[in-house]
Amino acid sequence: MPRKQREKSGTGIYHVMMRGINHQNIFEDRGDYWKFLKLLRMQAFPEDNSGKMLPPHIILYAYCLMPNHVHLLVRELEEGIVSPIKSIAISYAQYFNYKYEHSGQVFQDRFKSEPVNDWAYFVTLLRYIHQNPMAAGIATTAGEYTWSSLCEYDDTKVCAVPVCTSQHVLNRIAKKELLELIEDPLPKALNILDLNNETEQRISDDRLRHYMAEITGCTGASSLQHYDQKTRNEVIRKLKAFGGSIRQISRLTGISFGIIRKI
Repeated sequence: MPRKQREKSGTGIYHVMMRGINHQNIFEDRGDYWKFLKLLRMQAFPEDNSGKMLPPHIILYAYCLMPNHVHLLVRELEEGIVSPIKSIAISYAQYFNYKYEHSGQVFQDRFKSEPVNDWAYFVTLLRYIHQNPMAAGIATTAGEYTWSSLCEYDDTKVCAVPVCTSQHVLNRIAKKELLELIEDPLPKALNILDLNNETEQRISDDRLRHYMAEITGCTGASSLQHYDQKTRNEVIRKLKAFGGSIRQISRLTGISFGIIRKI
């Protein structure tokens, strides 16, 4: 069956989503987040070998890097949206596979996108993207989450790797009003293309990851894939007993849902 064609945006602006395969984490430590931001910057503010600025491939308005997925609010330029996002995905997958001795896919299929055809929906998405950590239960406010573009709209914060063209947005809405909107939770019943995130978990991903590190001595949850079957199964039983859900353990370790369910 042929792939469904992407719906074209009349404004050239899209909400883009990228997810780790089998819901597993694509960011294991701070260095991974930094790497992804640097890849975003290479597309938004490219330079040649001498450091001279080149024409941008895309314009970024917002991002949020969650442990197992990414949200972007992005405007395409002459080369379209597919090539720049695909370049980011390929480069990051190569980095991830090398760093963690992982083989195979890192991202789930091709990235998802939806068109943003009016200002009202654009503002809704600015709020939605920055509120993702709140919806997932890993932050109580949008402002306390490190790996989002809120730092590019809030003068009290410092962005280590600026990637957004925030002034385009601030020319249309006052900064104070925008920050207040971002911290005001959106209603749950919104028709926004989502990734079916688990927003309610018995324990947090970080807590489960730390517990696994304690019982195995491994710093990366995906290392469990390289254990012998008996040891791997015993660790999975302990993670279940600790309170991890089957889908949560699958997402963190990269081991299939079906295998974990049978253990």
